[in-house]
Amino acid sequence: MQASQGRSAGLGLALASAFAFGGSGVAAKPLIEAGLDPLHVVWLRVTGAALVMLPVAWRHRALLLRKPALLAGFGLLAVAGVQAFYFASLSRIPVGVALLIEYLAPALVLGWVRFVQRRPVTRAAAVGVVLAVGGLACVVEVWAGLSFDALGLLFALGAACCQVGYFVLSDQGSTGDDAADPLGVIAYGLLIGAAVLTLVARPWGMDWSLLAGSARMGGADVPAALLLGWIVLIATVLAYVTGVVSVRRLSPQVAGVVACLEAVVATVLAWVLLREHLSAPQIIGGAVVLVGAFIAQSSAPRAPSGPVAGGLTGAGADLRHADGELSAERTAP
Repeated sequence: MQASQGRSAGLGLALASAFAFGGSGVAAKPLIEAGLDPLHVVWLRVTGAALVMLPVAWRHRALLLRKPALLAGFGLLAVAGVQAFYFASLSRIPVGVALLIEYLAPALVLGWVRFVQRRPVTRAAAVGVVLAVGGLACVVEVWAGLSFDALGLLFALGAACCQVGYFVLSDQGSTGDDAADPLGVIAYGLLIGAAVLTLVARPWGMDWSLLAGSARMGGADVPAALLLGWIVLIATVLAYVTGVVSVRRLSPQVAGVVACLEAVVATVLAWVLLREHLSAPQIIGGAVVLVGAFIAQSSAPRAPSGPVAGGLTGAGADLRHADGELSAERTAP
């Protein structure tokens, strides 16, 4: 019963994270069209979230000594790496191609679990990954703008690998007496990511006056500060908190497939709020992603068949222990 409740809660959090992350592009695009550089929007997003989480970081300052490698890895990979590589890829290849390659991450997570952690993966999880990636190809209409810029593809693959780091590191250190509080990990990850992105984005050259004005969203004027607030509080803070906790309640491979819904959410929101047209293949692709996510999340994670590389353990296996171990560290991206 406890395992079933834990998985249900984890699924709900994973869905909330996908919806929160999916809304970032819809809010960011009007700001970019108003004149803000994309990298500056990313910097504002991560730095604003880091400032919001600053009291949490102070509360969990002991993590700096207990888990320095985990915090550095989360900040460099899960925060700065994903953003920097993705935006670098967008400068060379179409958005749809970049997004599809980035969301190969669930398949890469599956490979990590199977060949690095040496844990068997269920057939349902594998089928879910295949369906989700195939559905995403339809959602982003990858055939509409194929480009084979080698460096751009490499950047997009880098974003996918960093996203794998997000799921794997979210699962790391989630059990035992020395478990790292997920809120502390997120807070320091955002702080480290903000520091790295400051060097990349160079915000001192940004036109700050744009934030005092408004931006056009679907034919209406919306305060730029309101859009930025949504990006920071919902699409970053809430998204990361619910995402990290969901990985710990589910497993990296299942949470990774559910995260594919982010692209579907982003497409639908762009249709509703930005009046961007949805084609029949996109609608069909979104349905396929939903089916893939459902199949993957319905699969029960299997126990490790041997030693787990790097000391990582699957949160799904931990849930089978009905001793209440999880309650202390779970704060219900």
